[in-house]
Order: sequence, then structure tokens, then C-alpha cells
Amino acid sequence: MIKALFYMVALLSVGFKQRRELALENLALRQQLAVFNRNQKRLQLRRTDRLFWAWISRFWERWRESLIVVKPNTVVRWHRKGFALYWTWLSKRNRIGRPGTSREIRELIRKMAEANPLWGSPRVHGELLKLEIRISERTVARLMPKRKKPPSQTWRAFLDNHLKDLVSIDFLVVPTATFRVLFVLIVLAHHRRRVVHFNVTEHPTALWTAEQMIQAFPDGTAPRFLVQDRDRIYGEEFRERVKAIGIEEILMAPRSPWQNPFAERMIGTLRRDCLDHIVVLGEFHLRIILKKYLSYYHRARTHLALEKDAPEPRQIQSTRTWSRDRDSRGWRSSPPV
Repeated sequence: MIKALFYMVALLSVGFKQRRELALENLALRQQLAVFNRNQKRLQLRRTDRLFWAWISRFWERWRESLIVVKPNTVVRWHRKGFALYWTWLSKRNRIGRPGTSREIRELIRKMAEANPLWGSPRVHGELLKLEIRISERTVARLMPKRKKPPSQTWRAFLDNHLKDLVSIDFLVVPTATFRVLFVLIVLAHHRRRVVHFNVTEHPTALWTAEQMIQAFPDGTAPRFLVQDRDRIYGEEFRERVKAIGIEEILMAPRSPWQNPFAERMIGTLRRDCLDHIVVLGEFHLRIILKKYLSYYHRARTHLALEKDAPEPRQIQSTRTWSRDRDSRGWRSSPPV
């Protein structure tokens, strides 16, 4: 009796299920037929179409077999998007979770942080606990105003701020008429762009370069900083000598000649104004040339960075001091127009 009743219930459920499947299939086909019957040049699905297929995919297992207008993966994507939108709306509607911090506490945290710039979030949190304000340290750190870290000093700013305490050194290569190669060491003071020392050698070494630094700055006249590149010529002996006279080395970055701009510009000026126009015969000849040019460079040649003055300041001369008589040299006695 129980088995017969069970079979009867199963038969009714199968019949009802088949009828339900047929009704859902008919509904899906009619919906797609309505989409095709729209007077549109290009097939476009509306929001109601997407909602229909997202809904029917939840209640009908064989919905993929009757789907024609789009791919099944598209319907799955619609369903996931609708799920995300639903929970977004639900979370906005019901604000369930940790209660927010009141406006008074936020203002108090901001004022404490601004009045005490050296305090961090642990210190501010401790003060709030003493005021019987129960709040987590993590919340205090989140509500504190973000302090901008002071930017590190740029290389140009370092050169400008320590202008009077800086010297730079660099080597200049000069070929001779007999195809020898001579090396010229330039020691340049940044303050007035003065060449405080130079020397010439055919075989530069670290010991020779260190001796030049001693000759350039005798009797406690050494500057504070020395800008140099990473050449091997500035070896251990050179570093020990420089450190002994109280000079701190500032090493340039590799392959960055722009970090030694004053020495590089001085060498370029020396080449353009003098050495590119002269054939050097030897070491003695080069010393004479450099000595004469540096005398002109220091006393007469104006410099753009020195407000168009020479490294050794020149006095302004009146035109009457250099005018000559007409009878002696053919110049007029009055200033030329």
C-alpha cells in the first residue's frame, strides 16, 4: 500500500515537472521571439530582458538549451553583476558595522596633531584615553592629518647653500705637438669661480694629486667640502691626505658630470677660449699658456654667474681714462659715441 502511494506521488510529480518544464521553455522562446520582432537594425537587449534571463536561470536547469539571442556565459555575467549591485544597495541601506567617530572627536584629534607636530598616533591615543575617550589607536592614525615629509635637498640647492665652502677638482687632457698627452689638474673655488691652483703632469697618481691639494690650501685655508668624481686617481692616499686637512669629500653619482657643473664649465671655457686655438709644444709651454690665460680669466674676463663681473672684481672705468689724443694715435679726445 505504501509503495503504491509512493509510485502515485512520483508519477504526479513527474507529470507536473514535465508540464512546468514545457511552460518555462515556451516562456523563454516567446521572450526571445519578442526581442527579434522589435523593429531594430541591430539586436539590442533591454534591462528587462537581462533581468528575465537572470531570473529564469535560477529556477530552470535547462535554460541553456532554449537560449538563442546571447551566449550562456553572458547570462551568468548578468547574474553576477546583479548580485553585486544588490549587495551594494543592501550595504548602503543598512549601515551595519563599527559605529563611526563623532565629529567632535575628529576635530579634537586634528587639533592635537597640529598643536603637537612631534606626536604620533600612539601619543595622541594615550591622551585621548586619559580624557576617557575610548577609541582604537588605528582609528587615531587614520584620522590624523597627513604630514608631508620635507623634500630632501636637491643637488643644486646643496651647491647654492654651501657656495663659500665648496671647491671642485677635475682633470683636463691636452695633446701636444709631439703626440704626448698631458693632464692638467684644476682646483676651482665655487664662490667667485676662481682657479685656486693648477698643475700639469704626464703621469698623474693619487699621491701627486694629494700633494696638489696640500699646495692649494696651506696653513688652514682648506674648504669644508670637495666635489669630485669617482675616478681611481682619487685613491686611498688622496683620501687620507684630504681627510687630514679637514676636507669632506662629496662624490658624484656615476656617469653624472652635470653634478660637477662649475669645474666642467671652467674646463669648457678654457678649451674654447684658449687651448683649441694653440698647439702645445710641451709641459713647460702649457704651464706658460695656462698661467697667462688664468691671469686674464681672473682679472678681466666677465662671468655671467658673477653679475657680469670678473672673479677678481673689476672697477668700472670711465671712457675718458682710456681715450687718447687725436694727434698721437688718431683717437678723439672726447669719448666715442
